Amino acid sequence: MELYSYEREHIELVRSHLGESCVLLSKDGKFPLDAPCKIAAYGNGVRNTIKGGTGSGEVNSRYFISVEDGLKAAGFEISTWAWLDKYDTEYKKARKEFVKRIKREARAHRALAPVYGMGKIMPEPEYEIPLDGEGDAAIYVLSRISGEGSDREFIKGDILLTDTERRDILSLNSRYEKFMLILNVGGVVDLSGLESISNILLLSQLGVETGRAVADILLGNIYPSGKLTTTWASNKDSNHIHFGSHDDTVYEEGIYVGYRYFSTFGIKDLFCFGHGLSYTEFDIKSPTVCVKNGEFTIKAQVKNTGAYKGKEVLQAYLSAPTGKLHKPRYELCGFTKTRELSPLEECEAQIKFNIEDMASYDEERECYVLEKGEYFLYLGASLDTVKLIAVAFLPEDVDVLRAKNLCGGEKIHEIAPEPTLREISEGAIRITLDKGSLRSERVSYEEKTEIDENIKGLTDKELAYAGVGYFNPKGGILSIIGNASARVAGAAGETTALLKEKCFDSVIMADGPSGLRLSREFYRDKKGNSHPIGQSGIPDSVLEYLPRVLRKVLNTLVGKNKAPRGYKTEYQYATALPIGTAVAQSWNLDLAQSYGDIVGDEMERFGVHLWLAPALNIHRSIQCGRNFEYYSEDPILSGHIASAVTRGVQSHRGKGVTIKHFAANNQETNRYGNNSVVSERAMREIYLRGFGICIKNADPVAVMTSYNLLNGVHTAEHKGILEEYLRKELNYGGVVMTDWIIGGGIMADKKDKHPRTTPYKIASAGGDIIMPGCKGDVKGILKGLKEGCLLRHQLEKNATRVYKMTKKLNSK
Repeated sequence: MELYSYEREHIELVRSHLGESCVLLSKDGKFPLDAPCKIAAYGNGVRNTIKGGTGSGEVNSRYFISVEDGLKAAGFEISTWAWLDKYDTEYKKARKEFVKRIKREARAHRALAPVYGMGKIMPEPEYEIPLDGEGDAAIYVLSRISGEGSDREFIKGDILLTDTERRDILSLNSRYEKFMLILNVGGVVDLSGLESISNILLLSQLGVETGRAVADILLGNIYPSGKLTTTWASNKDSNHIHFGSHDDTVYEEGIYVGYRYFSTFGIKDLFCFGHGLSYTEFDIKSPTVCVKNGEFTIKAQVKNTGAYKGKEVLQAYLSAPTGKLHKPRYELCGFTKTRELSPLEECEAQIKFNIEDMASYDEERECYVLEKGEYFLYLGASLDTVKLIAVAFLPEDVDVLRAKNLCGGEKIHEIAPEPTLREISEGAIRITLDKGSLRSERVSYEEKTEIDENIKGLTDKELAYAGVGYFNPKGGILSIIGNASARVAGAAGETTALLKEKCFDSVIMADGPSGLRLSREFYRDKKGNSHPIGQSGIPDSVLEYLPRVLRKVLNTLVGKNKAPRGYKTEYQYATALPIGTAVAQSWNLDLAQSYGDIVGDEMERFGVHLWLAPALNIHRSIQCGRNFEYYSEDPILSGHIASAVTRGVQSHRGKGVTIKHFAANNQETNRYGNNSVVSERAMREIYLRGFGICIKNADPVAVMTSYNLLNGVHTAEHKGILEEYLRKELNYGGVVMTDWIIGGGIMADKKDKHPRTTPYKIASAGGDIIMPGCKGDVKGILKGLKEGCLLRHQLEKNATRVYKMTKKLNSK
């Protein structure tokens, strides 16, 4: 298999940095191994290793390396072939029964099996297979997959371990002196009861080279230096979130998400936010803090005191005084990762943050405020190791930004902690903040969009076409399966191609989030249009639920098994990158930017203008099926990682990103009709915050709205968060598009409480493009104009933004 030069370059870069995304949860010093050896390898992830999530997360890379492949290539002798073969038999039998069950359930619900089964997880089966095999070391690779369309459950074989897994893991740990539990998972699994396991590695799901990373880490060729971006806790302690309601999901926890909840309410976790060990040890010493105009600069010396090379992550947390507004015990305010340090080597690390960015939102006064009192500043390598380094005193309240409540909805009951006493350290640096040096502003909600002269002459129908993605009247099914681009095989969609004479250049969009999801093989017809070869444009998670006859029909529509006679087969081999959570676990902004650079380079090669990523929704609950493509439970970490990825992609001229899903998209259950009931404060401090950071720091070309409703209004129709927050508070001038509203609402269920989106309402709220687009969307917009529900002026504003984007992304 001869790789193209760009593939080699991209894969080599990814492979050399995979350890940065891996988190060593526990260790006893028995690893790394001195050399390849005979190894006893067990678990569903050895041979059936998972590179990423399902749905939009499926990247069609040229190849994939499993753990089994990686161990063999590194020279390990695997002694457990019999166990792996027997497991395969059990798995295939269980999978066959699972698919049958999903098809039966789909019929009972009068739903299409591929839609009903999207993202549904087959729980790991129980089995009785003797742990035959021997070796100088042993590993158990536990895998879990999740994806778009369904959520995870607190059942055995999903978030919980099966009895079989728990039994075998504990047995191997007692049998082998050198044993490592390896977690090939995209989200949290409940590890309670496994406290005796001395070596646990969160491998995560690392894309094309996942399997090689295991061998490299076992041998010390690379070292784990990642940190958790989500709290890992037991089932009973993770289950406090109100999750999974079909129609209305009430965010009763308010701002107390993830570590904010666990640390504030004194709930013990298994592995805290920011936790991660290394093969070596580090010492953080001599911290200093200085403040100028509200900007804090923290410096500290970091020394590698162990025997191996490594990198350390420094994390700064702020504890605000409790006044009128209750506050979390800790809030991440800044972080940095050191360069690689050899044994006994040290370096200076620096963190900067602005205290104004840590202001709380007062709903009653409609204002971001820093309340008077003492602000405690902590520094450490994880939340459970931080130490107080400074106390900053603010003598009076500061109204940092006067805004207005935008999210709607009625007041809901939220949990609130009792005020707690905070420790005082005699050695802490004392600082007094000057109110006069801090920012105090008021948002102007005046109109800011100017209509381009090229837009004013468009007819109403042309304006409607500008606000709808390109659709093929003769092949609507192509839009439904996300194969809606004529120019790039497997791309997810395009802006309209019907206004070329009006100088609207078409923009081609490709899905993500872990690289570009395109057809691997295609051919071009005489008109230059591209056609997939085989079924590489359709996710495997869709294909297995289709009847054989329908598979043949789709193969005819989507692509032949080979190019027709006289046509050349061409290739689009994209690099499958680590999942979003794994990228964030690196805590390395330079690395995140380099991953964005890889995507931008491949966009140039394949003719894609807009990447439908990065995704930065909050890990509100570990049950969310799409957490693998989201970064963290913390908005500051999420916002800065998304900013870095965005800068990497948009460093390529004519290439852009689409940050998503805006906003409060934290579950997949009834995702088209579920209403997120969230307070104004929680929205602003948690769920909108990361988007604001990314927009401020990296200016993404586009923003994609989510499917869910926010306080009774679809986010795509929510003028408060689109026009008022995005456009006026953040001064965002880019394009806002919908997520793929399939077939103009054919996914609607008559039993749902809330209606689906309406085209004219989307346009009226400042939604610039309805994707993927259909005739019904154009008719709906024109109907709104005719009935006076939609103003032409608003359509002109929307079209102006689309027009400017098409020019920007098609510039040479």
